[in-house]
Amino acid sequence: MSGYFITFEGGEGAGKTSILHSIADKLQQLGYDVVQTREPGGIDIAEKIRNIILNPLHTAMDGRTEALLYAAARRQHLVEKVFPALEQGKIVLCDRFIDSSLAYQGYARGLGMDEVFTINQFAIQNAMPNLTLFFDIEPRKGLERISLNKDRERNRLDLEEIEFHEKVYEAYQLLVKRFPERIQVINADQSMEKVEGDSLSVITQYLNTME
Repeated sequence: MSGYFITFEGGEGAGKTSILHSIADKLQQLGYDVVQTREPGGIDIAEKIRNIILNPLHTAMDGRTEALLYAAARRQHLVEKVFPALEQGKIVLCDRFIDSSLAYQGYARGLGMDEVFTINQFAIQNAMPNLTLFFDIEPRKGLERISLNKDRERNRLDLEEIEFHEKVYEAYQLLVKRFPERIQVINADQSMEKVEGDSLSVITQYLNTME
């Protein structure tokens, strides 16, 4: 595949979604052909699975069920949207991917990062991102941002205790060490403009080295 698959990761309130949209605009201005998408979701079937996973009423959902649903949504999203775009040489910017499953279900839910990675290997067929940006902000600060943002979608994960979000943060630190060649850390505890500038710099430097 001739395109580039770039994922945006981070805890709740890290600001990655807003940054992704602005980075997509900047890259398009630079002449790149960009596709924006998200997980779970991005296409009709995966969006329906997203509604099941994140519905605040579904508090009885088992951790393994949650992990399997994410993997199912991921598979369909790849086949229907990501793979075709990459084959056409486009840059795919994706809000969350496999690292989220490893952090949230594998580590924070206690299912085991290796176990969750295994079921996702079946789903993705080794289709790992070329580059991942981790938006680093302490969980309490991220959750404070959410409470101030009245327009943000409220989902089931927002209902978790602070300890859960702290475990997610710990997991991302482990993933940064596990995949240092792929994951670049962005200080998300800065102004939107600074985070955007740092993110664009990392992405353009990567693209320039690959050309």
